[in-house]
Amino acid sequence: MLEEVERWLIERSWSVSDRPLHRLLAAKRASGQTVSVVLPALNEDATVGDIVSVIRHDLVLQVPLVDEVVVIDSGSTDRTSEVAAAAGARVVHRDAILPRVPAVPGKGEVLWRSLLVTRGDIVCFVDADLRDFSSDFVTGIVGPLLTEPGLQLVKAMYDRPMTPADGSTAGAGAGQGGRVTELMARPLLNMHWPQLAGFVQPLGGEYAARRSLLEQLPFPVGYGVELGMLVDALHLVGLDALAQVDVGVRKHRHQDGQALGRMAAAIYRTAQLRLARAHLLRPSLTQFERAGDAFEPRTYSVDTEERPPMRDVAEYQARRVA
Repeated sequence: MLEEVERWLIERSWSVSDRPLHRLLAAKRASGQTVSVVLPALNEDATVGDIVSVIRHDLVLQVPLVDEVVVIDSGSTDRTSEVAAAAGARVVHRDAILPRVPAVPGKGEVLWRSLLVTRGDIVCFVDADLRDFSSDFVTGIVGPLLTEPGLQLVKAMYDRPMTPADGSTAGAGAGQGGRVTELMARPLLNMHWPQLAGFVQPLGGEYAARRSLLEQLPFPVGYGVELGMLVDALHLVGLDALAQVDVGVRKHRHQDGQALGRMAAAIYRTAQLRLARAHLLRPSLTQFERAGDAFEPRTYSVDTEERPPMRDVAEYQARRVA
């Protein structure tokens, strides 16, 4: 590990308990900064309501830390929108945001569009499939941005236990990342961007950043958004403007091996584009499923499209003037 990263781990890795809530409130009042929490959601009616309820109870009604909770529904076919709205979130459908640009499937697409329908100086992203959710996820990653003016982006770190539904509890040790993190993202970062090797959960969906940074970043539309954002932020603002906070344990729905394969391919492609910004053929990934006595191929396109920095979008510029 680079000496720079060893120092960063000491100076820029914290615990949620390092910043009590009263300190965050005092910093928020003194700075006048506003906070938006965004939940990208696709068919998450089993969990999104509980997450919204906890955030609103703890950080809106009981303590005024969060100014808005917004759920961006990216085309759910279940009751995600209804459940989120009933819990107190403002629900916006992906296709209603910037309609002149046809939406494409993908998490990064939703995060990019969320900048147009939120107002916070600090934007906090939280995945909508978390179970046993604690508001520490929000206070942990928002806190350093409120108290440390030099910081630009803060990611959550956590233990990530496997569940029996995955068929195994092997490899569920404390501090380990998910399977795509350990098999794809961490090797890529260590080999190509060693300054980022200190991030415990580089692909984690819980992170907060200043709007002034987010509006300068391109957004990979799919699964590569977290890696792309981390790499681009490093180049734009430097390692010391990035940090991570231990928020405990993250429990969520795990995906099957083939879905993880598609995720890994998208992440590799995102890294590839950043290593060499040259035109390459759109790649694809072929996987196999058993059908009777044979294996049938299934070929998927790998996400390569990216959205431009939001500050370059005319509608966003017009809103800022207004």
